[in-house]
Amino acid sequence: MARGQSAALDRKKLMADPIMVTTIVVLITFLTLFILYPLAILLVDSFYGDGGFSLNIFKRIFAMPTFTTAITNTLKIGFMVGILSTLIGLLFAYVEVYVRVGKFVGGLFKAVSMLPVVSPPFVLSLSMIMLFGKAGIITRFILGIYDNSVYGYWGIVIVQTLTFFPVCYMMLKGLLKNIDPSLEEAARDMGASRSKVFTSVTLPLMLPGLGNAFLVTFIESIADFANPMLIGGSYDTLATTIYLQITGAYDKAGAAAMAVVLLCITLLMFAVQKYYLEAKTAATLTGKASRGRMLIEDRSVKVPLTVLCAMAAIFVIMMYICVPIGACFPTWGFKFFPLTGKWFQLIFTRYHGFQAFRDSFLLSVIAAPITALLSMIISYLVVKRKFKSKGFIEAVSMLAMAVPGTVLGVGYIRGFSGGIFHTGFMQGIYGTGLILIIVFIVRSLPTGTRSGISALRQIDKSIEESAYDMGANSFKVFMTVTLPLIKDSFLSGLVTAFVRSITAISAIILLVTPQFLLITVQINEFAEKGSYSLACAFATILIIITYGAVLLMNLFIKHFGTSKKIKEET
Repeated sequence: MARGQSAALDRKKLMADPIMVTTIVVLITFLTLFILYPLAILLVDSFYGDGGFSLNIFKRIFAMPTFTTAITNTLKIGFMVGILSTLIGLLFAYVEVYVRVGKFVGGLFKAVSMLPVVSPPFVLSLSMIMLFGKAGIITRFILGIYDNSVYGYWGIVIVQTLTFFPVCYMMLKGLLKNIDPSLEEAARDMGASRSKVFTSVTLPLMLPGLGNAFLVTFIESIADFANPMLIGGSYDTLATTIYLQITGAYDKAGAAAMAVVLLCITLLMFAVQKYYLEAKTAATLTGKASRGRMLIEDRSVKVPLTVLCAMAAIFVIMMYICVPIGACFPTWGFKFFPLTGKWFQLIFTRYHGFQAFRDSFLLSVIAAPITALLSMIISYLVVKRKFKSKGFIEAVSMLAMAVPGTVLGVGYIRGFSGGIFHTGFMQGIYGTGLILIIVFIVRSLPTGTRSGISALRQIDKSIEESAYDMGANSFKVFMTVTLPLIKDSFLSGLVTAFVRSITAISAIILLVTPQFLLITVQINEFAEKGSYSLACAFATILIIITYGAVLLMNLFIKHFGTSKKIKEET
């Protein structure tokens, strides 16, 4: 009874606030139009043929040997990358949390966790080709091997594993830190060896977390477009097959059906990860540790694990360093010395480098603050407000996390090239910078929303209610009370959105027109042509831009963030 009266009172307050109602309506319209509609149009195009409901398009694509092979290849890569990334991530996380490591190794771990964030998704593919390809430094010029091929299944697996295992490492590190050390110490006191404690106590507690890490990496792997495109060779995956079906076969209906198949796989995995494994992971944790963990200092355990992780981290870092070095070679594959800066000069004088960086930078700068603000608004509505469509807003805003970029790109082509439902309405945004900005926003929205929800759940409701009692409306309360309290999350979401936008390729490669030159598309084109030095020059400048943005954000939060004020007050 009391709960029903409270809900009715909340609804009455909501309807009396026109700003809040307008915000909710605008959000629902935006999410429906730019997330649900493109996916719905893919389903319509896939099942609608010969004047009515039909499965002919699916029958046609499943009759293609290339498509069935692509599905098998994609699943094989996804499972292998998921397993390897989870195991390597677990090793790194265990060593950092349980083993006493020096500052040098700790610094290596931080670098490894940061590099995939600030670099384009295909940097390691470039490095792998330059080091281990047919004209690679190591294979051809050091080892004298001429008949090797880094392209194909193992090339994709290695590159994706090195790209995605830091994600598992960061997830599992947090999970291990939350396990109460007293559980493991009780087993040790009863005479169990370290390996027995790990297999009988630690591992069972984190099994759901391992499954979670595996599925996240699996989804990232099968949705990846850039790495298979560069290093896959003739080894087709679903993402590359969809791209070629549009650009090569000009079969938009077939590409839409293929995109639906890929979407179904990722949505299934996302549902398992989101609604089953995340709940299981939370249930296995015992809360804040009652005491500090006793770190392993036994040299027989410490030295091998530390050396193994340090070597792996150094290898990954060297792979990233290979890109700026490769941009300084005079002629790739024939002459490496003396180093030169001519490729940096050429990208600006001959290959429209200024336009590429200007277009990418401007579109990302426009998309980033909009994404960060929308994320905080959605988080605020989900955490602080009660209304019937709240679940819809939260679910749809997070849905983009499970939608591969290639699928979203095909959805936008089918949904907006002829206008909404092929009526011509909103056809004008197709092929413009606006649709690229919208894609950037949609792709980055889930990350910012999750960060905002976590931050807002830590704020007591009474703080905002005081402002309402003094006569402030919802907009005033959000801008003057809520947003300043979560500005660290807002700034983090701002920079994350900028980095994700400027390094994006899978979602926008099908939508970009000659009117716009984007850095990632240029890198992809030069790498496909074998112009690795030019691709490396573009990638180097892009890494500098993104890393600079992250450093500025961290510096700003350190000196002006909420955390600093709280520390000073306490």
